[in-house]
Amino acid sequence: MSHRNFRKEDFIEVDGEYRVEYKLGNVGLGANMIVERINENGEYEVILAEIKRFKDSLYVCWSEPFDGRIIFEKC
Repeated sequence: MSHRNFRKEDFIEVDGEYRVEYKLGNVGLGANMIVERINENGEYEVILAEIKRFKDSLYVCWSEPFDGRIIFEKC
């Protein structure tokens, strides 16, 4: 499994939700994708974030920005 880290600063606000954008070629097609955020203890925890696809991009969406990573199978 591969992963991509992101930071709070990577999020952009769109219509009241925050999104991080990835190109589909960089993170696979979205199947078997896991989103984790760093908690106050510095450990990763799995969250149930909404993942949207539009054209050749994939968006991780949440109500507020956070530090974390996405884990995915490389195709």
